[in-house]
Amino acid sequence: MLNRRKFIAQTGIISAGLLASSSRAKAIIPPTGFISKRPPVGQRKFASKAIEDVIVRTVRQIKDPEIAWMFENCFPNTLDTTVEFQNIDGVPDTFVITGDIHAMWLRDSTAQVWPYLPFIREDKDLYQLISGVILRQGKCINIDPYANAFNKEGTGSEWASDLTEMKPELHERKWEIDSLCYPVRLAYHFFRQTGDTSFFTPDYSKALQAILNTFKEQQRKTGKGPYHFGRKTETATDTQPGNGYGNPVKPVGLICSSFRPSDDATIFPFLIPSNYFAVVSLRQMAEMFSQIKHDKELADECLKLASEVEKALKSYAVAGHLKYGNIMAFEADGFGNQLFMDDANVPGLLSLPYLGCISDTDPLYINTRQFVLSEDNPWYFKGRAGVGIGGPHVGEDMIWPMSIIVQALTSKDENEILSCLKILKKTHAGTGFMHESFNKDNPEKYTRSWFAWANTIFGELILKIVKEYPAILDKVI
Repeated sequence: MLNRRKFIAQTGIISAGLLASSSRAKAIIPPTGFISKRPPVGQRKFASKAIEDVIVRTVRQIKDPEIAWMFENCFPNTLDTTVEFQNIDGVPDTFVITGDIHAMWLRDSTAQVWPYLPFIREDKDLYQLISGVILRQGKCINIDPYANAFNKEGTGSEWASDLTEMKPELHERKWEIDSLCYPVRLAYHFFRQTGDTSFFTPDYSKALQAILNTFKEQQRKTGKGPYHFGRKTETATDTQPGNGYGNPVKPVGLICSSFRPSDDATIFPFLIPSNYFAVVSLRQMAEMFSQIKHDKELADECLKLASEVEKALKSYAVAGHLKYGNIMAFEADGFGNQLFMDDANVPGLLSLPYLGCISDTDPLYINTRQFVLSEDNPWYFKGRAGVGIGGPHVGEDMIWPMSIIVQALTSKDENEILSCLKILKKTHAGTGFMHESFNKDNPEKYTRSWFAWANTIFGELILKIVKEYPAILDKVI
């Protein structure tokens, strides 16, 4: 099993094999001869007719053969390689690995299947797959709401010696606010899109209540709470100071997050993008408690906490910048200390409109966006290969394709979107896939050859461009 942090420098083409059907290949492969990197049909983890139809339709609309090839490789990558689906006594169960790590992150598993959600009404098997993800996530949260990643069964992990309350079912126990927000996002939008409430079992309701309770505990109003984390490591961002509780905070209504979505330790525990995400999630939970369970008391409790966090964000997340005016900080501690940067992972400040946390026309977001997409952001890099945001998880000079994708997803400027697409085309190092990161001057120096979230969100971007900005696809070549 690979460490998520381990630097994997790859230079060869990542080939999972050719399509098994030659007629299928003729229908999809661009005429210039790019060969599909998908696994052979018989070796794919999951087949969805709806997604295969989307691939065929979309590829036919893309004039640039390389972009078409990249889309065909990337968009189905989660289904092709990472899902383990079963039906247990008529109940769907879906375990989703991240790619090169055989564990299920609550965050990644939602993000990996998210782009398929619009197509579930066209495909009952895909519908069942995503139902299974929702139910599996509920089981995981009930095992431990503080854990970020889980094993399929109680097999233990390489992190069993971490100085926290590990269980055999846990792969890793880094407390990250967004780990509880992402499952809510998936369940809520599944419910709103289908009207199906079958996932909302007593056990799933218990999981949502655990989310609410955990958020309250991590406001730390009556003490530091039950969670602490330590790791014997030479990497500072892999552990927490303060006997595992992190740096001190002043209880002001915000929620502490010991780790970021990158799985790196926070410096100031009030992680601002994740608190924005929590506000949205709490309101979505309130709606589900009210409309599905008809529990006004729990719904009101969620809404009250959402309002409290939102009010605290207005007081502690914003500060004046000498160049950009009022912008959002990345982290804060309630004492007046703030950290100004952005990380490539989602949620980050750049991604907040994508997650429904803030309007992309809000002046505060506009100012913040200008900051995070500039060299005043210490984790924004510009080189011969491209420009974009990275982060401490991989280190300096390494740009994450995810940040470039999110920049395009949150933009209405066709020139900006086109520029992002050109960088993505230029930096896949001949592999046809997205990576965790690439060197700003040399895209053949990259990390994680198999990272399904980055692949599927690239597919999501292409689908959005085809739908909303089709003229861009005529200009990529």
